[in-house]
Amino acid sequence: MNEEKKSKKEKEGDVVKDDIIHDYDSVLKESGVLTSVSGIIFGFLLNISINSPKGFTIEDSIILMVSLYSISFAVSFFVMPIIYHHIQYPYRDIEKFKIRSHKFIKFGMVPGAITMYLGLLLGLKFSLHAGIGSTYEHFSYILAIVPFGLVYIFFKYRK
Repeated sequence: MNEEKKSKKEKEGDVVKDDIIHDYDSVLKESGVLTSVSGIIFGFLLNISINSPKGFTIEDSIILMVSLYSISFAVSFFVMPIIYHHIQYPYRDIEKFKIRSHKFIKFGMVPGAITMYLGLLLGLKFSLHAGIGSTYEHFSYILAIVPFGLVYIFFKYRK
């Protein structure tokens, strides 16, 4: 009888261990994906800043500089759960790890969204300038907000 209780407790312990490993794994994978995507965006923006296209204005340079800074912050926030994991491992409290990692990822989403907006803004400015003319390129500021507005609306009505 004692052996049955012992084996049941061991199985429950293994399930708890598997859940903890799964939680660690999912948080670290999420952070890794966000870091990778943000790093690729940083590379594209850095390439544009080094090899500026013909007709790049001071306004475009400022937009590019702000987007480079904001994606740098986003990458730093997204990589923090991985760094935090390696500094603090092994954890005694998985919930504390998940809460802190969630905060880092939430803080990184703001500069990531700013970068996405500014990158879309630059692309729209160039395409409107080349396609229609410089008169309408300022509509790109409004057009670049549309995808974010739609995502916000869909998020609010997701039920």
